[in-house]
Amino acid sequence: MSGTLAPRVVVVSRRSELDELLARHGTRAAADRYLRERGRDLAEVVDRHHRLEAALTTVGAAIPVDWRRGRVDRDDLPRFLFAPEDVVIAVGPDGLVANVAKYLDRQPVIGVDPEPGRNAGVLVRFPAGAVAGLLPAVVTGRAPTDHRTMVRAALDDGQELVGLNEVYVGHASHQSARYLLTAQAGTATHRERQSSSGVVVGSGTGVTGWCASIARDRPGAPPPPAPDEEALCWFVREAWPSPATGVRLTSGRFAGDGRLELVSESDGLVVFADGLEADRLALSWGQRVTVTVAPRQLALVAP
Repeated sequence: MSGTLAPRVVVVSRRSELDELLARHGTRAAADRYLRERGRDLAEVVDRHHRLEAALTTVGAAIPVDWRRGRVDRDDLPRFLFAPEDVVIAVGPDGLVANVAKYLDRQPVIGVDPEPGRNAGVLVRFPAGAVAGLLPAVVTGRAPTDHRTMVRAALDDGQELVGLNEVYVGHASHQSARYLLTAQAGTATHRERQSSSGVVVGSGTGVTGWCASIARDRPGAPPPPAPDEEALCWFVREAWPSPATGVRLTSGRFAGDGRLELVSESDGLVVFADGLEADRLALSWGQRVTVTVAPRQLALVAP
């Protein structure tokens, strides 16, 4: 990385379950009572909290003292400004990497698992103790990096958002949404007016999550793309047949210049990515959203 400024490392995390319980119930005694009523033990929650704190301490100590550093909570990501030269360290579950990816543009991301064995480790691939040895190689561009395809949703008024796993288009409360769907793959274009509980468009990273749960119940589901493949798969949730709406176009796959377009024919439709419903776009009646392969990718540091 060029420039006279020292490298900046931004550590991203989310509040632990203990922090959330204390924010809701006020005291550990009240949190303990709440958990016991549900057959759980506060000790397990406290242990996980300590593991996260220990990982964050280890990561913080691994950053050279003469480097710049930043710290951001997941809930504050929409308001945080990442710089092009930043190195990002996500400390938490795999989903935290997806949460931060939509706000980046090729900045390298180190995924740190604070609880090895509990998370799948698909995106958080390193223990906290590995960070000290990784950072010099990442900053100089010598660390191996996987480039993962992302999903972009763009409204016809210029607003857009990007997701690593998937983009959802549908009603804000997941009830029935009406729209005109157009699917374009290669030279083929298909169109259908539909009423459904929403459309999910996923990347090769996201096909192991929400898309996978839909595909399991969908005979003839399209083959999932690889994480680095510039292709997306899509699924319509609970399409409703009626004299005015069809159920013929309920899944598909497209690559390259392919796209999926929805023109809203009801109020209350929204677009959000990777489960962050608070950071969403709203569609008014007659407005169009186009979902494509994103022009940027996640740069995930590899073991």
